[in-house]
Amino acid sequence: MTKLQVKSFVFQLLCFAVLFILFRILLDKYSNLTGFWVPITSFVVSTILAPKFQAVKTNDGEKLFMKWLFLKGIKEIK
Repeated sequence: MTKLQVKSFVFQLLCFAVLFILFRILLDKYSNLTGFWVPITSFVVSTILAPKFQAVKTNDGEKLFMKWLFLKGIKEIK
């Protein structure tokens, strides 16, 4: 794995983890879900809402790109 591939994995993991913990706390506090439904629902919502990062080799070298539901198009990170 290259340096940018590791960076994209870490960014994606951190974004997912933050959203998962946030939604798990919110669902636990403000919904009537109980048992294993809370983490499963948090997982699904976090998977959909978390931004996606990918390292791609281009003619100019390797670059890091991000795609997110709330942003139009694909953004170049580095």
